[in-house]
Amino acid sequence: MFSFVYDVWPTIEDIVVEYIDVDFTLWLSWLLMPLLVTFLLPLVIVLLLYLTSLILYVYKLHRVRLRNAYGTDWRNAARYTVAAVWDAHGWIWHGYEVVGLENIPQDKPVLFIYYHGAIPIDLYYFISKIFLFNSKLVHTVADRFLFNFPGWSIISDVMKVIPGTIQTCSAILKEGNMLAISPGGVYEAQFSDSYYQLMWQKRMGFAKVALDAKVSIVPFFTKNVREAFRTVSWGQRMWLRIYARTKFPLAPIYGGFPVKLVTYVGKPIQCDGDLTPEELQLKVADALQNLIRKHQRIPGNISWALVERVRNIER
Repeated sequence: MFSFVYDVWPTIEDIVVEYIDVDFTLWLSWLLMPLLVTFLLPLVIVLLLYLTSLILYVYKLHRVRLRNAYGTDWRNAARYTVAAVWDAHGWIWHGYEVVGLENIPQDKPVLFIYYHGAIPIDLYYFISKIFLFNSKLVHTVADRFLFNFPGWSIISDVMKVIPGTIQTCSAILKEGNMLAISPGGVYEAQFSDSYYQLMWQKRMGFAKVALDAKVSIVPFFTKNVREAFRTVSWGQRMWLRIYARTKFPLAPIYGGFPVKLVTYVGKPIQCDGDLTPEELQLKVADALQNLIRKHQRIPGNISWALVERVRNIER
């Protein structure tokens, strides 16, 4: 089969060049360019993460000079620089906005719960915005596989990213910090789709954390986050089997589209001591689903999200 294609290919190329008067190689490259771009753009996020790592290493290695210049701890100075980089990227590429900042309690610990996109690009923007807005760093819970990547250790140290157990998360909140958790995690990132279903399964660790720390829960959702980056729709069963065995996300991601991203922050949910973890999980899930239904076009559409980037259109 392959030998036949190999033998016939030069003939096809000659015919196209002779009768259509077009450079076949150029034509093919233009044809494949959109496909190549959509799969290569996710690498931009990887490059930004490593740029973050590089910035943090620069601050770490030159902290004495920078401390004299800024009069603060090198980690704090580095956070401002990193936050500025991500905030600028969000504004330029996605016209990123946050609606409902007034719903975030001030001077109190807060547990943020959010929907996990294929790449949580909105979380990076949101954390940066909050840090620049009120100088408070949102601690985050990330999947354990990330901690095996080179360069991740300094990011997790400076930006306060943890694998997360009920005890450690509760302790962070009891110290008066803000914490962000996506109950769906990598599973939701890999296997949710443009219909924006919450894929929490029976995970209710966050509810136990909130009840133990006695903090309010603030849900937030980012419109079009699934249109910015998506996982491929083919081979879902295969990727699911691989994930079930390895707990490693291998489903290919494509995108990087400059769609409009708007994060909507919901009203705080008070943790009533009479609620069980199961009841609190349902209450928070309903609040997050209401944000999705209110602000997201279902199913999500990449073309429409691109139009919204340049023109505000109500659903």
